[in-house]
Amino acid sequence: MKKEKIKNKIKKLKTELRHHEHQYYVLDDPEISDAEYDEMMQELQKLENKYPEFKTSDSPTQRVGGEALDEFKKVEHQNEMLSLGNSFNEQELKDFADRIYRKDGISKKEVDFIVEHKIDGLSAILRYENGIFSLGATRGNGRIGEDVTKNLKTIGSIPLKLNKKVDLEIRGEVFIKKEDFEKLNERRLEEGKEAFANPRNAAAGSIRQLDPSIAASRPLSFLPYTLINYEKLEIENHLEALSYIKNLGFKNNWFKKAENIEKVIEICNRWVEKRDMLNHEIDGMVVKVNDFSLREKLGSTSKSPRWAVAFKFPAQKKTTFVKNIKISVGRTGALTPTAILEPVEIDGSIVSRATLHNEDELKRKDVRVGDKVLIQKAGDIIPEVIKVIKENRDGSEKEFEMPDECPVCESEAVREEGKAVLRCTNIACPAQRKESILHFVSRDAMNIDGIGESLVDQLLENKLVEDYSDLYFLKKEELLPLERIAEKSANNILNAITESKDREFEQLLYALGIRYVGQRTARLIAAKYNSISSLAQAGEKELIKINEIGPAIAESIVHFFSEDHNKKVIEKLKKAEVNLSKDSENEKNEFLSDKRFVFTGGLDNYTRKEASDKVRKAGGRVTSSVSGNTDYVVAGNNPGSKLDKAQELGIDILDEERFENLFE
Repeated sequence: MKKEKIKNKIKKLKTELRHHEHQYYVLDDPEISDAEYDEMMQELQKLENKYPEFKTSDSPTQRVGGEALDEFKKVEHQNEMLSLGNSFNEQELKDFADRIYRKDGISKKEVDFIVEHKIDGLSAILRYENGIFSLGATRGNGRIGEDVTKNLKTIGSIPLKLNKKVDLEIRGEVFIKKEDFEKLNERRLEEGKEAFANPRNAAAGSIRQLDPSIAASRPLSFLPYTLINYEKLEIENHLEALSYIKNLGFKNNWFKKAENIEKVIEICNRWVEKRDMLNHEIDGMVVKVNDFSLREKLGSTSKSPRWAVAFKFPAQKKTTFVKNIKISVGRTGALTPTAILEPVEIDGSIVSRATLHNEDELKRKDVRVGDKVLIQKAGDIIPEVIKVIKENRDGSEKEFEMPDECPVCESEAVREEGKAVLRCTNIACPAQRKESILHFVSRDAMNIDGIGESLVDQLLENKLVEDYSDLYFLKKEELLPLERIAEKSANNILNAITESKDREFEQLLYALGIRYVGQRTARLIAAKYNSISSLAQAGEKELIKINEIGPAIAESIVHFFSEDHNKKVIEKLKKAEVNLSKDSENEKNEFLSDKRFVFTGGLDNYTRKEASDKVRKAGGRVTSSVSGNTDYVVAGNNPGSKLDKAQELGIDILDEERFENLFE
């Protein structure tokens, strides 16, 4: 009987604490003082420590941190997180809308938009099972992020228990309010620590701490912007999704509905002037098509959804002086002029370098060493020179000429006809080799831990490698004499190299460094070709048939596999027993390649995620809305309006038994 009373007491305390958290973090309307809240929390902690059998993962006590982690686990996202395309002016917003209106089957009258603040923070993914917060992750590379559940649990505005017992995923932004950021930096300076450069860096750094108690000590906030798995909730547009998110217990980001693109432009322009009035940083607005079925029709490019765009605020501009102009050589041999600047602060970070892009841009802007220049962060990210303050010249400025040869290997530098970029012609150029190796070992490619810029420099200087394939033939006795390499670190590096041999085929394709082949393109190619040998034999006409592969990409792929140097690299990878093909089991099972499925209603033997994963592993796609492109609608118990639409369109409808028969 005593334990039953304790259990009820704990339950009551948890309910009261959740209520006060919602009042404080979501409604900004606290009903009790901080001291009273702390007193209730301490009472709950004592009871849970004494009776651990009553401690649950959704308890408010789980916000205080916990044991530090050794490392972050990798998490595969249920749906890929694409990046948003950018627009910087009214015309580009109109162009975005025109691309939507030109899509077959879409009437201009049926398109409306939702405009939201683009919060300058860190994207995070929250998964809930039966209404309980079960997993939180970073965006990572869009497909695979890091498990930061413990750190996200410390954020008061993230409910540990929703108001509804549902399975879903919510995405949003972790950030720090301006006033909280100032207080955080004041505290750090008092403690003798370095102040953070800006709120975004502080938020991102807090979430990526292995010790959750550090995140718990930081004033982090969260605002949601997307509801995943909305199809099983029969939600038809973004406005309904935002209302649903709020009812779950979240605080919504600011948003406004716009009936047309002219209204969108009006809203965006208004916030250019009002952005500083907010208590948190925003670097633009996000414009989204409201209707989910229209989003399905519009689809995505290899990088971005066609139904959404970011409107970026005009970048902050500052003047400074050009101390020097240097040439950097990238992994594709591109020679890029870079201005070395007198350091200047822009948008919370110190800028000391700015890209001059290419020879044409350098001449057009007439940038000289010693010039006073106006610079900005293009898209708030890459610093660039906007213009030269020519009236400030006194005659001491020096013109810069692009070199005729590579500054690293002294080989001839040529400019292809019709191209703006000057390139080193030596594929064995040390600069290209270095950048190529760093790309190969990067997290999104072969993900080889322990190999960074310093080690690659030493490997090249000591002639231990000529290209990335040589990494697989390194020996411990070759690594030990290198600077800052002890026996343990040498073993770790060699183990990481060995482990990378079994990376997924698409990771290898991306790692090869084929010009224009990014992660998304690598996945598209991997869906069509099963091995490097089959891809190497493909012609341009064949490659162009792949959705989203254009002539430039096709030409680049064919050219890559025609070069003798690259052929030798592939042979060395093969000799090292690096996986150069898709897993045979995956090849055999991808019988649903490019087939589109929509689920409606509940299944008896599968959760929605389990059924969706089954389709994806067989090469199929799971979409949220029924359209003319849908191949199958799987109808379970209590199906919704999607079943009616499927019947109208004559789409093949599967019950659970027929669905299972597909996989036999």
